[in-house]
Amino acid sequence: MLNNIELRNFGPIHQLECNNLGQINLIIGRNGTGKTILLKSLYSAMRTVEAYQRGHEPRTAAEILADKLYWTFEAEKIGDLVSKGADLPLRFKFCLDDCLFFYEFGKDTTRNISKLENHIPSRNSNSIYLPTKEVLSLHQNILQSRDIYKTFGFDDTYLDLARALQQPRMRGKNYQEFAHSRAQLKDMLDGRVEYDQKSGRWQFKKGNQKFAIGVTAEGIKKIAILDTLLGNRYLDPQSIVFIDEPESALHPIAISQFLDIIVMLAEVGIQFFLASHSYFVIKKLYLAAQQRQNLSIVILSADESSSGEQWDIANLREGLPTNPIIDESIRLYREEVKLVLE
Repeated sequence: MLNNIELRNFGPIHQLECNNLGQINLIIGRNGTGKTILLKSLYSAMRTVEAYQRGHEPRTAAEILADKLYWTFEAEKIGDLVSKGADLPLRFKFCLDDCLFFYEFGKDTTRNISKLENHIPSRNSNSIYLPTKEVLSLHQNILQSRDIYKTFGFDDTYLDLARALQQPRMRGKNYQEFAHSRAQLKDMLDGRVEYDQKSGRWQFKKGNQKFAIGVTAEGIKKIAILDTLLGNRYLDPQSIVFIDEPESALHPIAISQFLDIIVMLAEVGIQFFLASHSYFVIKKLYLAAQQRQNLSIVILSADESSSGEQWDIANLREGLPTNPIIDESIRLYREEVKLVLE
């Protein structure tokens, strides 16, 4: 799994370093602190490593990365990703199973990354990014806008996911490690989402009834996406999954169940990176960390202080860290208690 990360001058992230990533990593903070940018930067690098090391690519790792950054961040030139006003170049580094991947470039860079090191060996497992919006009802629009028209609108996180969902379900038994989590997903769905080859559209099947995906609940579609990626074996126990706002479109009970499944999958090997605004998500993962002392759940907390942007790193096994999201939830609770006592 990813062991450590370092970003400097990457958009709003001026400096972030974490040397002890966990099986689950939760990124929290105010709007504009760079949560989604952090997820996308990690995802772009992982997809570059996976594409390059499989040996099917005529392009260099630097060319693959430049293309990935261009289409993931939809920037006119990738130099636009360098922090505004920064004198030093953008710098990105991570270690996957203690093997280094590193690059840097300046603000005038268009599509040519001249400084890149890649010491990560060939990797068969896939990374995937689950964006805030579901993609099942937008599936054909995503593929057409990118494969045919090649225009901005749906970035590479949407395109990669749309393509991954198209993979047919494989015959035979799935990974034994996923059996329990997939059973839980099936209970949550109370049906099955299928791709109809004739119409080229997804539909929700419940018993003998079929429903157009457009009239299916957003929460069902979100859960079905994860189940589909497990069912067609796009994901395996060494995959890395990035999820932006896992709480979106789900009611509290479904959020709790969804996070239970994430914890189960993390325990059998998948590494997760989640970005969230929700105190409910923080609290649920805190309880999971307390209940499972062998599971490392790291929280990367972004905040703006008088001295500028700061990132605090903590392990939820050791308690809840200080953060505006947590502080505001505690403040509201105390206000409620005060009203009751009065």
